[in-house]
Amino acid sequence: MTDHPDDLVISRLLAVPRAKVWRAWAEPERLAQWWAPSPWKTDVKAFEFRAGGAFHTYMTGPDGGESDNPGCFLEVTPMERIVTTSTLTGGWRPATPWLAITAVITLADEAGGTRYVARVMHKDDADRRQHEEMGFFDGWGTCITQLEDYAKGL
Repeated sequence: MTDHPDDLVISRLLAVPRAKVWRAWAEPERLAQWWAPSPWKTDVKAFEFRAGGAFHTYMTGPDGGESDNPGCFLEVTPMERIVTTSTLTGGWRPATPWLAITAVITLADEAGGTRYVARVMHKDDADRRQHEEMGFFDGWGTCITQLEDYAKGL
């Protein structure tokens, strides 16, 4: 994928084999263990891991904060790529999200570990800036670290 000014991108080399990273992503009970920045908790309400399948997470914080995130898997290429969006729900049903995004997660073998790239696309500069100001790099970065730590134990 080429760079686009409305994208936010994190690329990290994880010290975990790709099969373990994939397993942590591909099983909802495992995803719930690392998906939200600690001490937040994740309830996976829907997880149909296929193109067109529902993907719905609900996060709660220790201070009573909530984040309800229904969406849809657009693409699932085993061991390589996961694409989700908040603009559709399961079965390709249109949605009106609080923040319209499409996230592309790619995995590749590198240096005995996994190159993990999260590219989050926004409809415009204003949404990208809003997401960045909300703490995108800290939040998503924390979750990627949690993913790596969790996957090491698999």
